[in-house]
Amino acid sequence: MDTLYWIFIGIAFAISFVALFYPILPGVLFLAAGFLIYGFAFSFEPFTPLFISVQILLFLSLFVVDYVGNAYAVKKKGGSKAALWGSTIGLIAGPFIIPVAGILIGPFLGAVLAELIFQKKGFKSAVSIGIGTVLAFIGTTLVKIVTQALMIGYFYYQVL
Repeated sequence: MDTLYWIFIGIAFAISFVALFYPILPGVLFLAAGFLIYGFAFSFEPFTPLFISVQILLFLSLFVVDYVGNAYAVKKKGGSKAALWGSTIGLIAGPFIIPVAGILIGPFLGAVLAELIFQKKGFKSAVSIGIGTVLAFIGTTLVKIVTQALMIGYFYYQVL
């Protein structure tokens, strides 16, 4: 039975990484699910107050990095809130409309179209903002990969 629990924990952690590329999935919740599966199946004893505090800070940082990174890139390129909303909608819809490539094309098109339609910006400016959102997505995704790996590594360090 222990092996089955570890498989479920591994699946939850794997889905948390898949969620980085399919943002409709609540990746952070799958990380927490992995921790909870361990706690209920084995023991909550390794989850010290320090462990819980560190994990909460890292959970919060995942949200902050995601939002601040994209907002900063859009602002730096001269984009509006419409571009931010457009890139977010594109990020969610893109992977489902165009599997694999949609994760990059979606936010780009969302930001570009939002700037062209709602802000009446020129094509060159809108494309620059769209590129900024894609670069921000790539950067924040790399940070989130490292953060999630640290969270999981710390979990294994505590429980093994």
